[in-house]
Amino acid sequence: MFSRRRFLVLFPAFAATARAFAAWPTRKKKVALPPPIHVFFGTDTNKGVSKGIYRSTFDPALGQLTPPTLIAATVRPSYLAVTPPGAGRRSLYAVNAINDPGATVTSFMLDSGSGNLQQTGEVPSGGAGPAYISVDSTGHAAFVANYFGGSVASYRVQSDGTLSHPVECLDFKDHQKFGALGPNSARQDNSHPHCVTISPDDRFLLVCDLGTDHISVFYIHPETGQLSDPHLFTNERPGSGPRHVVFHPNGRWVYVINEIDSSIDRCLWTATRFSNAPQGLLVNSTFSIKTIAADFPAEKNTAAELTISPDGNFLYASNRGEDSLVVFSIARNGDLAVLQRISCGGKTPRHFTLDTTAQWLLCANQDSANVTVFRRDAATGKLAGPAQTVALDSPLFTLIA
Repeated sequence: MFSRRRFLVLFPAFAATARAFAAWPTRKKKVALPPPIHVFFGTDTNKGVSKGIYRSTFDPALGQLTPPTLIAATVRPSYLAVTPPGAGRRSLYAVNAINDPGATVTSFMLDSGSGNLQQTGEVPSGGAGPAYISVDSTGHAAFVANYFGGSVASYRVQSDGTLSHPVECLDFKDHQKFGALGPNSARQDNSHPHCVTISPDDRFLLVCDLGTDHISVFYIHPETGQLSDPHLFTNERPGSGPRHVVFHPNGRWVYVINEIDSSIDRCLWTATRFSNAPQGLLVNSTFSIKTIAADFPAEKNTAAELTISPDGNFLYASNRGEDSLVVFSIARNGDLAVLQRISCGGKTPRHFTLDTTAQWLLCANQDSANVTVFRRDAATGKLAGPAQTVALDSPLFTLIA
C-alpha cells in the first residue's frame, strides 16, 4: 500500500532522480555545414597585372573567400561557363575577349576535387571581342556572342570536353535580317551581340543585340547545334541597348537588363511544342523600371548584370557608374519594385553571382581591383555588407563550380 507517509519518505529520491534526468545531456543531431566551394574569376589581362583565371575557395558557413590565386594563364577571360555536374570530368570554357577577328575560346579540364584547370583546347570565337559563352544543360552544345565582331557562333561539345570548330557563325550585321541600328551613334555604331542565353528547356537561344535594340530568338536544332531563322523582339524604346536576359524560375517571365538606358523590362515567354518548326516568342508586357536612382545622371551609368533568387521572389541588378547593387521584389504578376539600393563596395560592378546556398552574393568590381561579399537575407531579399573585401586586379566575372 502506497501511504502518505511512504510518499513523503520516497519523494526526495524521486525529485533527485528527476533532476538527474533533466541534467542528462541530450544528443542533438548535427546540422551538416555546406562544404567549401571553388570560385573562378575571369580578369582583364590588358591592364598588365592580372594574368588570366584566378581561383578562390569560398566557405558558405562563414561567407569567406580565400585570397585568389592564378590557376590558368589565358588572355582576357571576360566570361566563363562550365559543363553541368555529372559523371566524369567537367570542362570550363573562357572567351578570350580581345578586339581582334582572330579571338578565341579556350577549353580547360576541371578537376572538381582540387579545382585545378588544365588547358585542353582552343578554337576561334567566330569574331572579334567575344563577350559571352553559354553551355546547354546536357553539356552537348555551346554558343558564343562576339560583341565587336557582330556575330554569334555555335559549337558542339566533343567527347573529350573540348569545343568543335564553329558549327555555324551568324553575321548580325545583316540588318535586314536582324534589325536596324539604334539611334545612339556612339554606342550603337554596329551590331553588338552581348549575350547568348539558352532557354531552360535547351530548345531556344536568346541573343541580346545592344546595337540594334533587338533580342533574337532562335530554335536550336538538337542534332547539329545549328540555329533557325530568328524571331525578333524589341521593347519599342530605341536606344535602350539590351545587354543580358534571365528566365524566372516559373519559366513564364523573362527579364531584360538594358545597358544604355539603365532599365529592366519584363517580357512574357511562350514557345510552341507540337510543330515541325518550333518557335519561341517574347511578348512585351509594357513593364519597365529604372535600375538607377531618380536623381542619378543617366548618361553616367551603364547597367550590367542581373540574376534572380532561386525562390523567384527577388531580382538583383548592378550599376556601373552609380556603382550599386539593387534589390527588387518580384510581385505575383511579375512586376518589380525597388527594395534596396546598396553600394557595391568598389567601382564598376561588372558581374556578380549568388553562391550555391543563396545566402551570399559575390561581386566583381572591375575598376577598384576587388571582389566584395554580401550576406543575403532569404526572407527579405536584402543585402548586408560587404562582409568581406578581397583584392583582385580587374575582375570581370565570377563563376562558382
